[in-house]
Amino acid sequence: MQAAPLATFARPPLTLFGELDPVVETRPDGSMIVRTAQPLPAYPDTWIDRLEHWAKVAPTRTFLAQRSPGGWLELTYGEAYDKVMRIGSWLLAHGASVETPLLILSGNDIEHGLISLAGMAVNAPTCPISTAYSLISQDLGKLKGAIDLLTPRLVYATDGRAYRRALELTKSRGISVITGDATAGDAGATSFSELLATPISAETRAARAAIGPDSIGKFLLTSGSTGHPKAVINSQRMLCASHAMLTEALPFFKEEPPVLVEWLPWAHTFGSNSSFGLVLYNGGSFYIDEGRPTPQGIEATIANLREISPTIFFNVPKGFEAVLPYLQSDSALRRKFFSNVRMLFYAGAGLAQPVWDAYQELAIAETGRGIPMTTSLGSTETGPGAIINVSNPVRPGLVGVCHRGVELKLVPNAGKLEARLRGPNIMPGYWRSPELTQAAFDEEGFYKIGDALRLAEPGNFEAGFEFDGRVSEDFKLATGTWVSVGPLRLAFLAHFKPLANDVVIAGHDRDDVGVLVFPDAAEVAKLAPGLPYAEALHDERVKQAFLELIQGLASKATGSSTRVTRLALLAEPPSIDLGEVTDKGSLNQRALLANRTGDVEALYAVELAPHVVRL
Repeated sequence: MQAAPLATFARPPLTLFGELDPVVETRPDGSMIVRTAQPLPAYPDTWIDRLEHWAKVAPTRTFLAQRSPGGWLELTYGEAYDKVMRIGSWLLAHGASVETPLLILSGNDIEHGLISLAGMAVNAPTCPISTAYSLISQDLGKLKGAIDLLTPRLVYATDGRAYRRALELTKSRGISVITGDATAGDAGATSFSELLATPISAETRAARAAIGPDSIGKFLLTSGSTGHPKAVINSQRMLCASHAMLTEALPFFKEEPPVLVEWLPWAHTFGSNSSFGLVLYNGGSFYIDEGRPTPQGIEATIANLREISPTIFFNVPKGFEAVLPYLQSDSALRRKFFSNVRMLFYAGAGLAQPVWDAYQELAIAETGRGIPMTTSLGSTETGPGAIINVSNPVRPGLVGVCHRGVELKLVPNAGKLEARLRGPNIMPGYWRSPELTQAAFDEEGFYKIGDALRLAEPGNFEAGFEFDGRVSEDFKLATGTWVSVGPLRLAFLAHFKPLANDVVIAGHDRDDVGVLVFPDAAEVAKLAPGLPYAEALHDERVKQAFLELIQGLASKATGSSTRVTRLALLAEPPSIDLGEVTDKGSLNQRALLANRTGDVEALYAVELAPHVVRL
C-alpha cells in the first residue's frame, strides 16, 4: 500500500495550512539562520485574556467536558471564568504565590483545568506532576525532588484515596492538601467545593489585572538525560506566542473552533500547552478522554470517539496504532471519526509508514480524499512547537519549517546540523537553576534543543526539514564512524515490529553496533508458550526469531554505522525510579546504558550469554 499522493488531498472549504516561507542567512562559520518571511502578528498577553474573551463572546459554549455516570459533564466558558476567579480568591487567601506554588497530582479532569487557570489568573502558578511519580514510583523520588525545588504551599489531588502515599508525604512537609469532595474527609483535606464557594475578592481582581506577558503561567517538569526534575518556566508570553504561531500555521482553527477528544497528560507540554492551550486560545471544546493507548485503556477512547468526532485528532504514534484496528473493523466508528476531522497530528515519536498508509486508505475509502497528517518539532522548553510541517505532508518524518516569529540556527556538528531556537515561545529558563539555564542557551540566546535536522530535499529549504536524531545520543565506533542513534532506532523498531517494544543502541568505542531490546511479552509467549517470560527469552525458538530478524536488518545496512550485529533480550522492564523511562514511555538512552552496564558487556563478551543473540 502506498501513501496517498499529494494530488488526492482535495482543498477543503477551510484553509488548513498557512504560509510559512523560509528565509535563509548563511554565515562564514558554516552555520545558518532560518526564519519565515511572514512576521508573527500581535497576540494577547495572557491565557486568562482568552478565557475572559470567550466567556463574553461565547459564554454558553462548552469549554471542558468529561465522562460522568450520567453522560458528559460539560463546563461552559462563562461558568469556567467565574469558577476560575473564585478558586483564585481562595488560593490568594491561603498563601499561594510564585515562590510557594500549588502542585497538581491528578490527571486530566475539569478540576485540574480550573485550578491551573486560577493559579494563572492571580499570579500563583501551578505545577502539574506526572501521575506516575505518585502512583507508580516506589520511592516517590521525583515527587520529593519537585517539592524540594518548588517549595509549594498547596497540593491538589482529585482522589485522596488513590494519592494517599503522595499526600502523606506532602503533609509531612507542611503542605496543605485539597482534594475532590468525595475524599476530602478521608484525606483530612479542604474540599474542592469550598474553593468554588469563595467570593471573588477585590484582591483577586487586582491580581488578575496585574498579570502580563512576563508573569509565570505554570511550571512544567522535565528531567532530560539527568533524571533530576527541572522546572521549565512557562511565561504567559511563551504560552500565548506558541498559539499565535500555531493558528497562523493552521489557520482553520480561527475559522472553526477546534473540538478535541484527547488523553495526552496535562503534566506534559504536548497535552498541557499544545492541546489544552489550542482549545482555550481558539474558543474550542475539549472532551477529556479517560482512555489510554494500551490494551486495557483503548476501549474507553473508542467509546468516546463513537460519540464525539474531533476536528483535529492529536496523538502519539502508539495512540494512532491502537485506534487503527477499530477504525478498520467498525464502519460506524469510521464514519463518525472522519465526519468532522480535518487533520491528524502526531508528535512525541516517529510514525511508522504502514500506519500512515493505513489512515490514508481509510480516509479515501470513507471521504474520497486523503487526510492531511502532520507533525512538528519542539520540546517542553519551546512551548512546545517551534517547527511545523504545513506542506500537505505526504509521508511521515517531515517536521517542516519554522513557525512565524521563530529563528532556527543550524550549527555544523559531527557531520550533522544541530538545531538551536530563538523566539517568544522559548522558555525564560529553569526555575531556581541559573547554571542549567545558562548552559541551555548559546552566546546569542538560542536554546540548544539537542536535535539534529536535515533538509528533506537537498538545497530546497521550502521542502522543510527532517528529524536527524539527538546530537547528545550519537556516538562513535572504535573506527571513528559516527552512529546516528535516532534513525537507527526507528529502523530497528520498524523491522522488528511486533516482536520488540523498544530498543537502546549501544556500541560506543566498540567495533560494531549492539542493542538492548525490550521484547513484547505477548509475542514472546506465542513463540514459547507456557514458559515464564524470563525463561522464554532464553528459549531457542525466541532467539531464532530474533536472529532471523537481525540477519534481515543487517542485509539492508549501508555500513558499520547501520549494521546491528548483536542484541541482548532484557527481562527487566525500564525503571521510572532509576530514570530509565519517563511516564510517557520514552526511554532515557543515557540512563539505561549507565544502569545496564552488565548487559552491554554481555553483548561484547567472548562467551555467549543466554540472553544474547549474535550474527
